[in-house]
Amino acid sequence: MRRQRPGKRLTIYLGESERYHHHSLAQAILERAREEGLAGATMARGIEGFGPSGRLKTTRFLSSSDDLPIVIDIVDDARRIQTFLPILDAMVTDGIMTVEDADIVSYQSRDPHPLDDDPVAH
Repeated sequence: MRRQRPGKRLTIYLGESERYHHHSLAQAILERAREEGLAGATMARGIEGFGPSGRLKTTRFLSSSDDLPIVIDIVDDARRIQTFLPILDAMVTDGIMTVEDADIVSYQSRDPHPLDDDPVAH
């Protein structure tokens, strides 16, 4: 079944070496988004990029591959994204975020557990 609704896409750009309470900041953000019940999030590791410092971070040079760019995309309705922003404010010290309008299109099977009756799947 196809569903479409208006929403927001929050994109967070940060470095792989950023930390939050001695853990990966990117993983902490993803986990917190899940805990807050946001509709969906994806984290991707970039192969090359730069931020406000202008320093190129790339996989091409061993010396600069220790802090590759990370991009986290989170989608949900506008209210939930706005509610999540103050949480991020407390977590992120270096990085860039964008918030954009998005048309959220989702697909879901009519039966959310289609394999429950399949004896091979158990």
